[in-house]
Amino acid sequence: MELAAVALHDVGVDDDEWDEAGARFVAGYETFRGRVRTHVIDRHLAEHLPPGPVRVVDVGGGDGTQSLPLARRGCDVTIADPSAAMLDRARAALAGEPADVRDRVHLVECAGADAAGVLGDRFDAVLCHGVIVYVEDREPFLDSLGALAGPGAVVSIVAKNVDALAVFPALKGDWSGALDAFDAQRQVNALGIDTRADHIDDLSAALAHRGIAPVAWYGVRLFSDGWAPGDQLADVDVALAVELEASRRDPYRRLSRLFHLVGRRAG
Repeated sequence: MELAAVALHDVGVDDDEWDEAGARFVAGYETFRGRVRTHVIDRHLAEHLPPGPVRVVDVGGGDGTQSLPLARRGCDVTIADPSAAMLDRARAALAGEPADVRDRVHLVECAGADAAGVLGDRFDAVLCHGVIVYVEDREPFLDSLGALAGPGAVVSIVAKNVDALAVFPALKGDWSGALDAFDAQRQVNALGIDTRADHIDDLSAALAHRGIAPVAWYGVRLFSDGWAPGDQLADVDVALAVELEASRRDPYRRLSRLFHLVGRRAG
């Protein structure tokens, strides 16, 4: 495991906010909503990643929740994140892993927009999950993702669905917030941070402009957004199966809180 320290930032959130919000962000993975997100995205990835171990970069990968399972499967994983606090959490998680898994994971402190220049390498898979929602200027960020993708590489992006911003406040019973969200482009998330939303067609076109052909997209989290952290669920496995099925079907995927866009570079 390596750590390269580079003080670079491209998100509209300062260090203090991330340090404070990071613990709540990581804790969110343990909730049902968090488990849905991780499970659904992981299943989508499994359908598109090349067989066998590949070289993966997780841009904004934080504590490694989404990419450490890939290291356990034999992939070489680089986690690039601008937050030292989040990388410390990844390091703590790695401490409990076998030596061979630790050796396959590299931690790099850098902003997503600068990751291509900092890493100076190209990868078989480029992951960027739930990070673009915090980016003020999307274009240099996407340029960097494209530059990291080698020939034939899979590019996996999870973004907030601008077409479904009214669903989240409505499920919480915030009817005024839902009414305001119909024409909104941004929304304050559960961490209290203002975030951007994107349209699937627009983001697909932006990837295609960078030589990455969109091959599939899915919804992420629909029914589970109405569940509070303390709510009890009798059959988690069945609920996860429902969310996975909804992620692949219209109209459900179009109503999901997030969307997962998968593209591939030629070659």
